[in-house]
Amino acid sequence: MFLSRLLHKPPALDAAQRQRLAAWEALPEADLGTPHMQARYVVVDVESTGLDIKRDHLIAIGACVVEAGRIALSQSFEVILRQAAVSDRDNILVHGIGGERQREGLPPAEALLAFLDFAGKAPFIAYHAVFDQTMIERALVRHLGLRCRRQWLDLAYVMPVLRPDLIGSHKSLDDWTALYGIPNYARHSALADALATAQLWLVALHLATARDLTSYKALQTQAKAERWLNRAY
Repeated sequence: MFLSRLLHKPPALDAAQRQRLAAWEALPEADLGTPHMQARYVVVDVESTGLDIKRDHLIAIGACVVEAGRIALSQSFEVILRQAAVSDRDNILVHGIGGERQREGLPPAEALLAFLDFAGKAPFIAYHAVFDQTMIERALVRHLGLRCRRQWLDLAYVMPVLRPDLIGSHKSLDDWTALYGIPNYARHSALADALATAQLWLVALHLATARDLTSYKALQTQAKAERWLNRAY
């Protein structure tokens, strides 16, 4: 980490940006033992220039809130980060964010600050969360100079814990959403995928409560065991 700081020049933030970042850092951490029906969760999906976790970078973030066991549709969030160079045609065909939209997105620092303002310190939910987490955390370092490791829960490991009868047959988000009849109005749109993931999270909450896994922390412990056994992929 120290060597990385020596090699990379910290981003230049203006006074207002530094103040917003400081305000976010001062927020209290969420209590991961809070019962699901009293907790606020942020469900996240990202779009990127590709699937290479080391080389590619963030284009868009979509997120929505699950609070008190319900999706708060009024609290949805989507942002496109302005790109210095437009991603290639094949990549655009996947996520549908064309060159003009990429060039006209928000400056990356502003986009990421808006995401932090939206999310607060709520724990994150995603499907195949390592990718989303890595893309966001790398962008935070690059554009805000912020090194942080938030709490992420991966539904790719949670769902096999809750439906062990389906281990091995359901590996993708599409598998699980098809099983429960969850629609997706625009697959590979960050916000649409976040909303579909949020609906799957509601299914997970119902199944988890029946198994007495009544908090994020309880599910996190089970998901870590599932990941260690490497049965979800």
